[in-house]
Amino acid sequence: MAKVLGIGGMFFRSRDTKALAAWYEQHLGITELWQQEQGMTVFAPFKQTSDYFPADKQWMINFRVDDLDGMMSQLNAADIATETRPDEWDTAETGRFCRLHDPEGNQIELWQPPK
Repeated sequence: MAKVLGIGGMFFRSRDTKALAAWYEQHLGITELWQQEQGMTVFAPFKQTSDYFPADKQWMINFRVDDLDGMMSQLNAADIATETRPDEWDTAETGRFCRLHDPEGNQIELWQPPK
C-alpha cells in the first residue's frame, strides 16, 4: 500500500510574503527550503469548537525545538512575546510547550518533546 512519507510543504497566505519569510528565518531559523531533522509529526484535525487555538484561524503550526528555554530567551530578547502554561500544557508524556504569534497574528506553538 502506498503511503505519505511526510509533510512536503506548508503553504499559507500572507499580506507581505517577503517580510514574513524573513521573520521566520531570523527568529525560528526556518528557510523556504528547510531540511528537517527526522522525528514524529502530529497530524490532528481539531473540532470546530476547539479553543486550543484562535477560533478565527483554521490552522496552527507546531515546531519541534531542542531547547525551549533557549528559544524563548532568544524570542523574548527580540521583543517577541511567548506564553507558557506548564500546569496546563506540559506533561512528562508529551513534553513542554510555548506559544507566540508571527507578525501577521498567526499563532505558533513550540514543542520540546520529552527526552
